[in-house]
Amino acid sequence: MGVMNKFMNFFGLQEEEEVVEREKFQETDEPELETPSFDARRNQRGSNVVSIHSQKNVKLILNEPRSYDEAQEIADHLRSHRAVVVNLQRVRNDQALRIIDFLSGTVYALSGSISKIGGNIFLCTPDTVEIQGSITEILADEQEYNRMR
Repeated sequence: MGVMNKFMNFFGLQEEEEVVEREKFQETDEPELETPSFDARRNQRGSNVVSIHSQKNVKLILNEPRSYDEAQEIADHLRSHRAVVVNLQRVRNDQALRIIDFLSGTVYALSGSISKIGGNIFLCTPDTVEIQGSITEILADEQEYNRMR
């Protein structure tokens, strides 16, 4: 009879009866701990709800380097699993290229990503942060719109 119950349970035909049998068995032996009902266990398995309070605070660092020497500070934030927005508008173009090259290598080594979100503004993220969409497409559309006017 046990094989038949397992077979019926596999196809979902006898779930409730088996739970009733388990509960009776536990009540007769030793009622040590109260077990959740079948519906509660099923909801726990099928649920994709994550408590907001269980996750630690996520920090986003805003950084505006004035020289290449500050690139290592940005890399340290990335290694600490913090996303960094880098504004390179106050740096010469040759220094900005060196900083972006350094950050690109850092992001690659950490399996993160780097995205341009504006003119000389970049978003560097570690592997724990996912970036969706692209702001540069919106900026390109806006520039085309202004040209047509």
